[in-house]
Amino acid sequence: MAMRRFINELRGVTVKEVPDKVKPMLSFSYLKESFAKGIDSYHAKHIETDSIMPLYHVCFGGMAFSYLVALPEERRHLEHAQKHDH
Repeated sequence: MAMRRFINELRGVTVKEVPDKVKPMLSFSYLKESFAKGIDSYHAKHIETDSIMPLYHVCFGGMAFSYLVALPEERRHLEHAQKHDH
């Protein structure tokens, strides 16, 4: 949603105006404010409504994180096994 809004804002801008448009969005204060808005929105949408979605987010996020952490070791094991099969 935010990406769509960002792209729509850039559609009417010329190439020379893009850095002036994007540079303020990369400031620490803008990022901090955007993150706070996102957290507030998430809290209003999921936490205050007693939704079960935050539990799903934690479970699936933890599962994805553990997969990504273990991936390099699994790739080393696969490479080692393929090397010894030949």
